[in-house]
Formats: sequence, structure tokens, C-alpha cells
Amino acid sequence: MPIGISQRSAAIAPSVTLAIDAKAKEMAASGLDVVGFGAGEPDYITPAHIREAAKQALDKGMTKYTPSSGTLDLRKAICEKLQRDQGLSYKPVEIVVSNGAKHSLSQVFQTIIDPGDEVLVPAPCWVSYTEMVSMAGGVPVVVMGDEKDDFLVNAEQLRPYVTSKTKALILNSPNNPNGCVWGEELLRGIAQLAVENDFYVVSDEIYEKLIYDGERHVSIASLGDDIFKRTIVIAGMSKAYAMTGWRIGFAAGPKDVMEALSNYQSQAASNPNSIAQFASVEGLRGGDDSITEMAVEFDRRRRRLVERINAIAFISCRMPKGAFYVMMNIQGLIGKSYKGRKIEGSMSLSEMLLSEKLVAVVPGKAFEADGYVRLSFATSMANIDKGMDRIAEFIGELDG
Repeated sequence: MPIGISQRSAAIAPSVTLAIDAKAKEMAASGLDVVGFGAGEPDYITPAHIREAAKQALDKGMTKYTPSSGTLDLRKAICEKLQRDQGLSYKPVEIVVSNGAKHSLSQVFQTIIDPGDEVLVPAPCWVSYTEMVSMAGGVPVVVMGDEKDDFLVNAEQLRPYVTSKTKALILNSPNNPNGCVWGEELLRGIAQLAVENDFYVVSDEIYEKLIYDGERHVSIASLGDDIFKRTIVIAGMSKAYAMTGWRIGFAAGPKDVMEALSNYQSQAASNPNSIAQFASVEGLRGGDDSITEMAVEFDRRRRRLVERINAIAFISCRMPKGAFYVMMNIQGLIGKSYKGRKIEGSMSLSEMLLSEKLVAVVPGKAFEADGYVRLSFATSMANIDKGMDRIAEFIGELDG
């Protein structure tokens, strides 16, 4: 048999968000004044008490292997956090700590999906969901939400897509890329659908603490014993605690699933970073003051970005209720031209904005929504104004 990469690996698409962010950083490093709206991480440094805990871990020599599912102290802290924030009762054996929430998600799909199993994916959705399902041998079934409904998808919209092969539903609230938040009534309908048809809900709650306008985060796992038994909660330290590079995420769910997930991780990655685990305990037990401060500032930026977008002809957006992203509707730009180059969709527009105006946005095509681009407001107010000035200038120079 000839050498070469596997068909499985060849079929994996690269992360568009990471590619855009990398290109923008490369251009900035070369001296160009790039305004980046692509980053999926807070522009805040990790809080001091968490950094200090990491230093203590180093000084104490906590640099060895840990249990594959994470240290007992961290898993206890996660149980405390889930009880405190969501009213969810888990035992440490029902928790697996991984190398970031993305790693947790990927391993969950490897653990629960058999070849041909279908996974419902409300969209617009994070770029990695469909790829992760496919990598596990599953079939992603995308169910598109409507902007007029804040992109929310309810149980009746999902029901026609449920088949005998449906193994799971991915629920992401608050949502990346559009910032929508599933309320309790919508979640109860989805919970009933999952229980009736006996499939899992993989509930990605990584943005749970970044929420605005009096909205309340509700974990679908909290809505009764039947849905609790079918829910796998995913969260982590990256977003709310400004710890993206520390790579600590976790899954909480049924004991049999978590045992299998731990076994998988023991063979694939041994264990998460020992020092980051120690620091994460301090993050979870050290109070939410820094998170509150960050969320207040994100709220200010959110309002400014939405105001600026909706003041420009041919583009618009809705006010996101959570996370730190805006989905900008660009359908009024499609078909127009810039210096003889036609805007055919989100990919071409994103390329033009970066090359012509040094503004990095993420094409909506990556999120199953080609009529949009995603902008992150996890950047300074000055950058928001500078970037929107450039976008307005670009649109003012269009033909057609």
C-alpha cells in the first residue's frame, strides 16, 4: 500500500477562525496596522490570583502526571461550581477535565458516536462542531435558525430532523457565533424532544458567565432528572476566566459516559496540564469579581459595535445577548464590487476587508451562514471604532 495521509485526515477542514486570526497576527507582526475582529478570546490578562496560584504550583513541584480525568481537587471544585451556578449535582467521578473545552467536546463525540450516527446542530454554529462529529464517524445534521428569531431553533423546528439514527444534539448557549441565549421555555421543549427520542444533549456552556440585558443562563441539564441523565455539560476556564492558553475544559455527565471518556483520554492525552489544573481551582473558588468587571466592559463594547454596524448602509445586526460576538448581515453587499472584484459571499468580503482595509473578520460560511460575517468585541473600544470606520469607508467605495 502506498504511503500518504488517511482519507479521514484529508477530509478535515482547517479552522477558519484560527486561520484568520493567525493571518491577522502575522500581518500585524510585519508592521501593518491590522484591526482584528476575529479573535475568540478575551483581550484581558488572566486574573492575578490565578496567575499567583500557578506560580505556587511550580514552587511546590506540582509538575508531575495527574489522574487522566484531572486532579480530585479540581473535579471537586467543578462539582461545587456546577451546584452553585446551575443547581446541578455531580460527583467527581462524573467529571473529566481535558485540555480545553474544545478537547472535551472532541472526546465526547469520539466516546458516544458510532459510524453513521446523526447529530443535530442548530446553526449558525461554531466552526468545529460539524468537523468534530465527522471526525468521530458521525453525520452532522445542520438545522438553520432565522435571524428574525435571534437565530434560536426550537423543538418543533428540530423535530422533522430527528430520525432513528439521531444520537445527540449540540446546544451552545450563549452561542458562538451569534450571541443568542436559549431561554428556559425553549430549553424545556428541546429537553422533552430529547427524552421522547432518547438522544443525548451535548450542552456547550463555555460562555455562560458572559451574558447581558438581564438574561439568565439556564443549563438544560437542570430541567429534570430525565434530561439530566441525557445531558453532557461542557464548560471550561478559557472565556470567562481569560485563560484561553491554559487549556483547561471539562465535561460533566452520566457516569458510564465519563468513565469511557476518561479511558479514551488516558490513551490519547494522558492528562491535562498539572499546573493549569492547580490554578483553575483558585479560579473556580476565588470569586467572580474579575468576571463581572470584564462582562461590564464587554457590554459597553457590544452596544458600541451594534450601534456602529446599524448606522452603516447595506449592513445590519441584531443585539447579541451573550458571549462576545456579533453576526453582521452582509446580504446587502453581495453582488457589489470593489475595484473590479465582485463580492460573492462572506469569504470574498472577508478577504477584501483584510487585504484592502486591514480589518480581520470571520466569514459566516465557516458557521454555515454565508450571508454574514462574525465580529468579536473582545477588543478595545478604540479598535472597534477604527475598524468600523474602515468598514464604512470600504462600503462607501463599492460599485453597484
